[in-house]
Amino acid sequence: MVEKVAMFRKGRVNIIIPGRARRILAARETGVFVALMIMCIFLSWRSEHFLVARNLLNVGRQVSLLGIMAVGMTFVLVTREIDLSIGSIYALSGIITGMIIVDGHALAPALAVGLAIGAVVGFINGWLSTYGRLPSFITTLGMLSVARGVALLITDGQPVTVNKAEGGDPKVLEQFYYLGQERFLNNNIPILLVFFVIIAVVFWIVLSRTVFGFRVYAVGGSEKAARVSGINVFVTKIWAFIIMGVLSGLAGILSLAFLPSGQAGRTGVGLELDVIAGVIVGGASLSGGEGTVLGTVFGVLIIGVLRNGLVLMGVSPFWQTTIIGLVIIFAVGIDKWTRGRGTRR
Repeated sequence: MVEKVAMFRKGRVNIIIPGRARRILAARETGVFVALMIMCIFLSWRSEHFLVARNLLNVGRQVSLLGIMAVGMTFVLVTREIDLSIGSIYALSGIITGMIIVDGHALAPALAVGLAIGAVVGFINGWLSTYGRLPSFITTLGMLSVARGVALLITDGQPVTVNKAEGGDPKVLEQFYYLGQERFLNNNIPILLVFFVIIAVVFWIVLSRTVFGFRVYAVGGSEKAARVSGINVFVTKIWAFIIMGVLSGLAGILSLAFLPSGQAGRTGVGLELDVIAGVIVGGASLSGGEGTVLGTVFGVLIIGVLRNGLVLMGVSPFWQTTIIGLVIIFAVGIDKWTRGRGTRR
């Protein structure tokens, strides 16, 4: 197949860009990646500690849990929905998993229950947002309080600590800690980063290379057209919420495995905003139908690198919050302005 080329005249020089390269340059992920590289270059100039391998690996570990949840949020946003309950799912799944372990049970059933809780809450969110005819914003906002309230009720507001003193089996505890604290390759690569990479690759394949992924984009692009094509819109959206719930639960479990203590009233509070920010910065659209896992990975890295760089430069935590908020507004603004200009054309 002969590849199409784009020709531009710049003065007296013809610039020929192959079709594949032109598509890469036009992709949103390319712009996000370029922004990430510019940020890294600037921070490496401002701080000699930024490009140190240990610091970069710490950034990877710090964004891993956020990234795992952001992958799930990509599916939800592409279907033109939103999930505000993920911080509470994160807390509920992790805390219940920890309670089962300190109760003397094996690791496998504890993990299964924690992930099942995420799946069930995700299913409820999806069902109410589709067959229940409730806006997902309202449904998940309510579920945010419900899941958080359940976590507070079962713990009586007390911290949950997963250790031998609380009754956990030493072998089970060792296995559980391994999920959050292990490092590979000469004690350099955090296992949390490994989990993030594996999940990102798997769900990149699901979203971009499977029939389900095609249905997700079709539903987000136009529900009416998707129905005419024979796609069950409601089932597709419910599965997107279930994926979101399971990944939120997994992130909560891994968080407790890394730092084996959590409190229902604090764990995961406000996390949903960071997750949505990472996905939006990565190029997903609040209007649905757009977004990729690769873009989400870049978006999450931008949030993580920005925070790390601001700390290295000694910027006040109050200014850090302000700057990150401005970045989010700017990213959403670019999305809206770009879509508006495209519509006018």
